[in-house]
Formats: sequence, structure tokens, C-alpha cells
Amino acid sequence: MQSLSAKQVVTRFLDAVTEGDDATIADSFATDASWWVAGDIPGVTGTFEGRDSILGEFLANALQLFEPGSMQFVVRSIVAEGELVSAEWNLKARTPRGAVYDNHYNVMFEVRDGRIAAVREYTDTLYAKQVLAPAAG
Repeated sequence: MQSLSAKQVVTRFLDAVTEGDDATIADSFATDASWWVAGDIPGVTGTFEGRDSILGEFLANALQLFEPGSMQFVVRSIVAEGELVSAEWNLKARTPRGAVYDNHYNVMFEVRDGRIAAVREYTDTLYAKQVLAPAAG
């Protein structure tokens, strides 16, 4: 099997999230990967160390914030240089309360040996908190 480029690894991951392909999502990460998100929304911001923490804490908590099947990623650009991939997208979804979520993201991925090794996520965290966790604000 031919190895994937860093850009293909990230694209495969984003497709898997959209499709709800848990096996591919898990396979996308190195065992010692990390994911950092700015802000102060309990359970979804901060640094998550290791694939198990990313999958079992961060992604599990983040996906519960949205109504199942409502997430739409509109990818604006994916730019790669070596192991670094910058992806810009707009996430549109509904919350379980019926609120509309429409936020822009720029996410930096570091890919090593065909897997995501580190993620740094940048978005409008005040807007995210107001829509996704209004009781926490």
C-alpha cells in the first residue's frame, strides 16, 4: 500500500469525521498524539495527550455538543508543507437544543509516519462557548 501524503492524511480524517467512520478516525492518530484547543468550555478545551484521550475525551465530548447528523464541514483550504498541514473550514451544525452553530476554524496538523501527531485548533471560542455551552458562560 502506498503511503499517504500529510495532506491526504488530514483529508482522510476530515472525511471520516463527516461520515462517522470511527475506525478511520482512530487510525488517523499516532498513539502519542496531542490536540490543543483554546478557550474554557469544559471537556473540549485545553490539551488532550494521547490518542485515547483525544478519542475518549475530546472528540467524544465535542461530538455530543451537536445533533447527530447535523455537522457539515465546508473546507475552504488545505495547505501542506512537509509534515505541516493547515486546514481552514466552516463548521455548520445544530445543537441538541436546536441552536444553529456556524463557526470558522483554522487548524494546524502535524503528521508523522502517516498519522496525525499534533493538532492546534483556532476558532472563535467566545462564540463557541455562547452557542455550545451557554450555562458555562
